[in-house]
Amino acid sequence: MGRRVQLIQAFRRAGESLGLRLEVHGADASVLSPAIHLVDNPHLVPPIAAEGYVDAMLDIVRRNRIQLLVPLLDFELPLLAPQRDRFAHLGCCVLISSAEVVETCRDKWKTFQTLRSANIDTPTTWLWRDVIQMSVHHFPYYMKPQCGSAGVGNFVIHDEDELRTLGRRVQDPIVQEFIEGTEYTLDVYCGLNGIPRCVVPRRRIEVRNGEVSKGVVVKDAGIMAIGKRTASALGDCRGVVTVQCMKTNKGSIRVIEINPRFGGGAPLAIHAGADFPKWILTELIGGKPRINPTGFRNDVVMLRYDEAVFVPNATRLTKAKFLRPVSRQN
Repeated sequence: MGRRVQLIQAFRRAGESLGLRLEVHGADASVLSPAIHLVDNPHLVPPIAAEGYVDAMLDIVRRNRIQLLVPLLDFELPLLAPQRDRFAHLGCCVLISSAEVVETCRDKWKTFQTLRSANIDTPTTWLWRDVIQMSVHHFPYYMKPQCGSAGVGNFVIHDEDELRTLGRRVQDPIVQEFIEGTEYTLDVYCGLNGIPRCVVPRRRIEVRNGEVSKGVVVKDAGIMAIGKRTASALGDCRGVVTVQCMKTNKGSIRVIEINPRFGGGAPLAIHAGADFPKWILTELIGGKPRINPTGFRNDVVMLRYDEAVFVPNATRLTKAKFLRPVSRQN
């Protein structure tokens, strides 16, 4: 759960507005996760990479009759997506795209191929082993892990020395043409039926540790259309899909990455009027949310700051005891 406090609050508000008695559970591998101390029922689970993670999640769902599971981390998506039916058998809807969509988005090489096949503009991409065999280069390039996350292992490559040296450090590197322009993150609402119905573009102003800390809503029809086309091209999407794109100085819109989950900056889109949690809960209880694709407010800015969660009797944390916070402070 990490720091997704604002998203928890958004679901609580959505539940209240719908007259639902919402009980929020949270699962994390660490008792030091801030968000885990702000849910109604916290649960400790094995690390995502450990054996037994999925079974632990299934057990929590079974014992607590949980109806909606919202994955938030990149690395849990490939584990949970193939298990959607097992959760559904327990009466739980997992807000996650199909295993095929998750794999396409996780693998940046497959992402490139899928976008090109759908005639969606995206930077030309090569496998590193092919690039180093090229006799002619057009630097700079952009290098990233083929299955990376949160910007870890991403580099701008200026010459052949960097290409070869950094390529040996990055795990399964791919190389892309370098794109100059303005970066946008798009929150694409696909709901529970996979139909993209609302796209909220957020221009990135400042990013910290791979997550936007300052951003502004920009109601750009061209960018919104690209977001809808991208989700449609992927196929079986669910919930909110996050699409990153660059708008070049010449006005072209080029998709650079896709994450099939709530993005860290989604609270900005929600605050602007695209109430994803309310729409999701409405669908979950069998209703039809009233969605105006352009009904969100333009030019709303988000300026994030740190807030602390204080937990008493901290020495007990080492014994994996969940404790309730007593106060919060900027």
